[in-house]
Amino acid sequence: MAGRSGTAPQAARLHRAHKSLHRARTQLRRSAVDYFRGHGSDWGAFSVLLLSVPALAWATMAQPTWCAPEALVLPVIAGGLLLRPASLLVLYAASAVALVVESVVLGPYTDGAGRVTPGTILVVAAVGLVGLLIAQFRTRVGVPWTGGGTMLFDLRERLRVQSQLPPLPKGWHREMSLRPAGGQSFSGDFVVGARTGPRRRTLEVVLTDVSGKGMDAASRALLLSGAFGGLLGSLPPHEFLPAANAYLLRQDWQEGFATSVHLVLDLDTGDYELLSAGHVPGLQLSAGSGRWEEKTAEGPLLGVYDGAEFHAVKGRLRHGDVLMLFTDGLVETAERELSEGIDRLTGTAETYVATGFRGAAWHLIEKVAKDVNDDRALLLICRD
Repeated sequence: MAGRSGTAPQAARLHRAHKSLHRARTQLRRSAVDYFRGHGSDWGAFSVLLLSVPALAWATMAQPTWCAPEALVLPVIAGGLLLRPASLLVLYAASAVALVVESVVLGPYTDGAGRVTPGTILVVAAVGLVGLLIAQFRTRVGVPWTGGGTMLFDLRERLRVQSQLPPLPKGWHREMSLRPAGGQSFSGDFVVGARTGPRRRTLEVVLTDVSGKGMDAASRALLLSGAFGGLLGSLPPHEFLPAANAYLLRQDWQEGFATSVHLVLDLDTGDYELLSAGHVPGLQLSAGSGRWEEKTAEGPLLGVYDGAEFHAVKGRLRHGDVLMLFTDGLVETAERELSEGIDRLTGTAETYVATGFRGAAWHLIEKVAKDVNDDRALLLICRD
């Protein structure tokens, strides 16, 4: 009894410390986003760029060898990226006036460095036109000056945070790696996970592959990851995929389908159920036999038709067993069949048995599908 009374406060303190650390990390991420977001005003940038125009004009007239008239395109380029169209027009007018002044002052005295030629005027005019088109596009989208990059940064961080898996109790190990197509920061593959059930002794993980890849699927992946994260744990496990299918149908997307696999794992016994919506099969390594076994559940793609039924396949993870879930980009390409890709994956995974698959997820993608132009995701669940 004394040991238990001493352990409970310690566990409570650890839990509070973990929550405090999580809040601190969240606040730090929000602060970084807010810092880069700013307030949407371009007055500061406009003032600096406008003052740079007479400064460059003076430098051209004072040192024509070192500062050419074409240097006036620099504030115009920066203005196209930072300013609203109205502010950019004022900056462009100021640059045009500076060119006229330089032409009047330097024209009679020089035929070489510092001379304003028709080519100089055309270069500055062309750059101003391109900058104005960029500014008008940003205004039409409704994203204030630097807000576009900040928004993408925020979306990337949210996808990354939502794909983090919950910690597992002693005796279990999990890791996940995701590699977007073409080295991009966004992916159509995502993972959501949660500890559910009595005493949170059930692990539920959903690995989803949205139609499309990279930036083309990023917005839909973000929307679905938030929706799936809200459904996970709020519904009985067998109702999750039907609810996800109904949600996807309501979106009425032109490319509105996705594949998904739903793992429900009892962390006490190792028993699990695998439900699939048109997803590639999972793989289980049996420590006793050293063989990989495919775990194929039946179910149609999400978002294809209403009333779809999903049938689970059951299994058990014993000590030393490994369960591997992945998306088709890891094992299937135009030049490689699915069965061939699975054989290559399992053969490569054999080299990590001795290390308990620590750090194996990233290396497996690197070795099996490094140059594949598709999103790739790999999830490993190991029972020590």
